[in-house]
Amino acid sequence: MPVVQLVNPDLRANLQAALSAHIDSTDTSHDLAHANRVCSNAQLIASNEGGADLRVLIAAAYLHDLVSLPKDHPDRSKSSAYSANAAAPILRDLGYTSAEIASVRHAITAHSFSANIPPKTPEAKILQDADRLDALGAIGIARTFAVSGALGRPLYDVADPFAQTRALDDARYSIDHWPKKLLCLPAMMNTNTGKSLAAERLSLMGDFLKQLATELGITLPKEWGGIA
Repeated sequence: MPVVQLVNPDLRANLQAALSAHIDSTDTSHDLAHANRVCSNAQLIASNEGGADLRVLIAAAYLHDLVSLPKDHPDRSKSSAYSANAAAPILRDLGYTSAEIASVRHAITAHSFSANIPPKTPEAKILQDADRLDALGAIGIARTFAVSGALGRPLYDVADPFAQTRALDDARYSIDHWPKKLLCLPAMMNTNTGKSLAAERLSLMGDFLKQLATELGITLPKEWGGIA
């Protein structure tokens, strides 16, 4: 595997500082640690895929969640557009050109699952993959329940944990979010590297679901992402 390219450390530090000044410190799923992981994912993908402007990509990775509305907010799907707008003055202060700012803004706007905007540039495609990778694997498992805990949602429906006789409802039950969204992400990756990394993380989540079903004394439905 190629060596991951490193961005200018001063630029990275400035982007980290800008993010820290804007985000809600109580949102542990969209904090500086999340941005650092997305940045690392993005650089790894870029080092394998090529064709990306790292200066644009790293800025988008750090500023993509400048505005992160709660999962249950009616304007949740607009978070990425709000973040793109908030990123523009920060980027100007950091010396980004108008063309670079436009590229960063597109990558930020298109990264969102709920916004449903197709990524058109290498940077946008890589950022989308990098962000979605952070919703999978061990980190993805932890983030699922961190968000649900903050929203006061139970882990599962006691009467029907795996929605065998009811409709999935991830607004009510934490684990329903997996087949509604997370287990679908590997098939939606834009890059070959993203697909490969996502498949590895999906396998871990499959093991978790099997163990959860075992501990609950029930059978895990095979249709849950085809990983049972």
